[in-house]
Amino acid sequence: MVAARKKTFHGVTVGILMVKTGFCRLPGDVGHAGTWDFPVQYRIVEQATPDKMMALEESGLLDAFKDAARELVAGGVDGIATTCGFLALYQRELAAACGVPVASSSLLQAPWAERLLPPGKRVGILTFSRESLHAAHLEAVGVDAGTPVVGMPADSMFVTAIKSGDTVPRFEPMRTEVLDAAARLLRDYPDVGAIVSECSNMTPFSADIAERFGVPVYDGVTLINWFHAGLRPRRYPQA
Repeated sequence: MVAARKKTFHGVTVGILMVKTGFCRLPGDVGHAGTWDFPVQYRIVEQATPDKMMALEESGLLDAFKDAARELVAGGVDGIATTCGFLALYQRELAAACGVPVASSSLLQAPWAERLLPPGKRVGILTFSRESLHAAHLEAVGVDAGTPVVGMPADSMFVTAIKSGDTVPRFEPMRTEVLDAAARLLRDYPDVGAIVSECSNMTPFSADIAERFGVPVYDGVTLINWFHAGLRPRRYPQA
């Protein structure tokens, strides 16, 4: 038998590293606790502001994320996830530093999703910022650098509300903008057969995308649900 770890908090399997934000997170967002059917433990990385996340390579934030992840593990979680898809850039480093499994980014799902598709179809990525999602982010989690990517307009309410820390819920206008971005992705790349949403703030709208366009959508919530299922497999009653 494996010896039990010492824990400060119990009954929480997944720890989630959060960017320091102030905007209103909607139900369905990775950072909204009501999204989950199981308890999660959040830890804010105080230095990680939205602007720094847009330039992660030069931000010097790796050590801050490592420290926050280690604190969650020391407290009792069995796996680490995050609220920002750009943290794909730190996948290897966080996994090496934590001693537990790490699911840094919804982008981890892109290679899996592409293997599900019929010949002639490929995955497309929706992102918070096309300019900030670089080849290095994709390479770090095994995503083909030629994968189609479409970002939200810099002047959209979706982007400006998040960057400014808007505390008012903006579901309908954000929904419209995310659906428009998905439509642009599918129009510009008609061979896209599945969408991966990089940004965890898009997850409240995944069902709308799938319903309107008839393609599967993989996001931060699908990743963490899968992640949790492996860390805590369901136990079935035996007859």
